[in-house]
Amino acid sequence: MFAEALDQHRWLTKLAGNWAYEATCDTGPDSPPQVSSGSQNFKTIGELWIVGEGTSTMPDGGPAATRITLGYDPQKERFVGSWIGSMMTYHWVYEGTLDAEGRVLTLDAVGPSFSGDGSLAKYQDVITIVSDDHHILTSRTQREDGTWNEFLIAHYRRSK
Repeated sequence: MFAEALDQHRWLTKLAGNWAYEATCDTGPDSPPQVSSGSQNFKTIGELWIVGEGTSTMPDGGPAATRITLGYDPQKERFVGSWIGSMMTYHWVYEGTLDAEGRVLTLDAVGPSFSGDGSLAKYQDVITIVSDDHHILTSRTQREDGTWNEFLIAHYRRSK
């Protein structure tokens, strides 16, 4: 069951290291955008996986912790992974693709909709590599008409 690392696995190592981020989140039409900051530490697990541990502060001042795993499944020909956070009980499962230029990883997921009625919606987390020391995470959800609503943008800068 030994797997050899592919170019897609090696791409994920661009995220390895310590990062500080600042995020802006759209909280709805009647509220101003919410700005937050935090840190993310990505470590490799061998040559095939990467795991990120994040910390930040919730709007109420309480601590928040997140975990993300990312890898590549050659049988599916898709990036795979998951995300959990201390602020919710939902376990997000990702499948995604890398653009032809090797700069943008789009991760598809299904999760609780913002409607609050218990329904599920389609989401995407999009990681854009700007440079070796800067990447952007954009989160968006699909509206009923099929268009995408970006609700979060976070700039990650490599920490020393």
